[in-house]
Amino acid sequence: MTEPLRLGIAGLGTVGVGVVRILRQKAALITERTGREIAISAVSARSRGKDRGVSIADYAWEDDPVALATRDDVDVFVELMGGEDGPAKAATEAALAAGKDVVTANKALLAHHGQPLAEVAEAAGAVLRFEAAVAGGIPVIKALTEGLAGNDITRVMGVMNGTCNYILTRMEDAGLTYDEAFAEADGLGYLEADPNLDVGGIDAGHKLALLAAIAYGTRVAFDAVELQGIGSVTIEDIRAAADMGYKIKLLGVCQMTGRGLEQRMTPCLVPAASPLGQLTGGTNMVVIEGDHVGQIVLRGAGAGEGPTASAVLSDIVDIARGTRLPTFGKPAAALTQATPAKSVAPAPFYVRLALHDKPGALAKVATALGEAGVSIDRMRQYGHEDPVAPVLIVTHKAAPDALEKALSAMAALDVVDGMPVALRIETV
Repeated sequence: MTEPLRLGIAGLGTVGVGVVRILRQKAALITERTGREIAISAVSARSRGKDRGVSIADYAWEDDPVALATRDDVDVFVELMGGEDGPAKAATEAALAAGKDVVTANKALLAHHGQPLAEVAEAAGAVLRFEAAVAGGIPVIKALTEGLAGNDITRVMGVMNGTCNYILTRMEDAGLTYDEAFAEADGLGYLEADPNLDVGGIDAGHKLALLAAIAYGTRVAFDAVELQGIGSVTIEDIRAAADMGYKIKLLGVCQMTGRGLEQRMTPCLVPAASPLGQLTGGTNMVVIEGDHVGQIVLRGAGAGEGPTASAVLSDIVDIARGTRLPTFGKPAAALTQATPAKSVAPAPFYVRLALHDKPGALAKVATALGEAGVSIDRMRQYGHEDPVAPVLIVTHKAAPDALEKALSAMAALDVVDGMPVALRIETV
């Protein structure tokens, strides 16, 4: 008779409770699929007496997650506390050093410490799995490390923060300003304790850095991710983009070029008819392009108790079945240090500027663009009552440095009010 796989779960918030609930409800099914019982030995959380809607009375309790991680009756340490440092890092390191396998949903921990943790895991003969850390219930880690292992990945892109997608969707559907949609998302409990982790693109940037490491066999390089949040996107941008056949998304893109690894998480325009353009609410989508498979699209719930707990369970089930893979798909020692690179590939851009109603104003803007080597595809000026008129421009493909030069030149014009806003139009 195969011995049970014994778990120690640290963190009994939404996801931790979800894992406990699934293990109770699906115990027989999971045993049938793995050939091995999966049992919880002990748990740890901030408060022992809190009503979580599920009983933890059958499990041993540890106040200290490090003590939980090193218990003799724990085979797999399940880290669901969150945070890039502190107890999560200390307990994960202790578990791996003790030869325990670790399953985590903590993208911040891995984005900042993934390489040393992978090295510790391999040295101890342990595995470190993190399917739930990226895109909730979407099995994107498994897709990259296993399903697409025979492909050279040419590009990975996607919407990886459901809160940002919810805010942008509500701005469009309900005509809300950014501040109004932000407040609504906050009232529904969608935002992190530090909202900038969401709307500043940091949370999604963590996820993109992990995907890039797997896709290109590189060390995690979160510090090299170009980050821009959605705070500068206005309802006018949303409406203008829709009028021109586009949607605005906080889009992550990574690709390896001859100059190095490009990683950017920025607001972009995508065609409204594309899969990414049709994505609404808190849903996530990851698009992977490989040299043999072509383009595949993975779509699903990016957060929540059920989807994220499901992803945690998928890693636990793999361990129960005996599947043992390097953390990022290849041995940690073989991961290369990628050269960071910014995109130089020409792309069309959406430009919004406020123009004083003066004779020759549009001609001055066109001259600034032309002198920088940027040509205009479309230009629209909307009605106004104030002395300043909104002008929207879609460029032909332009090099990013040429566009920056044009933006600086336009901002210096006496007919332009403030700094123009530019968003890349991504080919999907």
